[in-house]
Amino acid sequence: MAKLTGGGFTNLPPERPSLQAKLVRSHAAFARQEEGLFDDLFVLVLENADTGDIRGTCQIFTHVGQTWPFYSYRIGTVTKHSQALNRTFRAQILNLVNDLEGCSEVGGLFLHPNERAGGLGMLLARSRYLFIARHRARFADRILAELRGVIDEAGASPFWDGVAGRFFGMNFQEADVFNATHGNQFIADLMPKHPIYTAMLNEHARAVMGIPHPTGRAAMRMLENEGFVFEHYIDIFDGGPTMMARTDQVKTIRGAITSTVIGIGEADGAALISTGHLAEFRVAHGYARDTGEGVIVDAVTARLLNLQAGDEIVHVTR
Repeated sequence: MAKLTGGGFTNLPPERPSLQAKLVRSHAAFARQEEGLFDDLFVLVLENADTGDIRGTCQIFTHVGQTWPFYSYRIGTVTKHSQALNRTFRAQILNLVNDLEGCSEVGGLFLHPNERAGGLGMLLARSRYLFIARHRARFADRILAELRGVIDEAGASPFWDGVAGRFFGMNFQEADVFNATHGNQFIADLMPKHPIYTAMLNEHARAVMGIPHPTGRAAMRMLENEGFVFEHYIDIFDGGPTMMARTDQVKTIRGAITSTVIGIGEADGAALISTGHLAEFRVAHGYARDTGEGVIVDAVTARLLNLQAGDEIVHVTR
């Protein structure tokens, strides 16, 4: 799947040692028993229960900017007034900032191209929020999501070529691979710290600032439906938008209900149903009927999640 992303997907690099390191780090995070905010990474996967095939993946970072600095560009405005001309001038600028350091992050969402139907992308995306709801003490009060920016058919980034590429002597693909495997400290080492006036950039670079890759538009809509907003932070590599939300105000987290299963049988309320903690966490599309004393879960979902009467679940309306 990493090879199918088409590049620019920093959280899923098609490079075996990097992917292996992610899985090792995720294994350690799932094994950690103490509660609290650590620099952890959780990798979740979407499994076809009938075949056992892995058909998608997503990631949750608990506390960004702890091992490597977390850089963003913030789009701002400088206003100046000339008395001689009796005119006010407003210039758009890019500031290199660490404002989002310490947030949690949802990212790395990728669904196999053959599976992009039937709400599977929504299941994968919202599974992250149910995991956060289940393990709230392990996550920060703010959460972000970086969307991949515009990349052309040749794998080049107009934003990179117009901004950072001028300072680094490498193309976007080279920088992307280096960032995925070594972190972005080289940005701090080489990037000029003074504001960049966007009027000095070429038209192509300006046009893609804060614009998601065409394949990421659906992901942006899903984030917006969850309550994420664009607060003028963009990715330093491809100019893609960074979406922000208060963790407790994310729609799925806010709407998640903890209930006890009191029976397996007929249920008609479409829901996302999760069970288990940490490495035992599972979530599936299913049906749940609230009786006031507990919930009845449909038989198929109960089998998938190995549920029985007395088990605790966290569920949310689909």
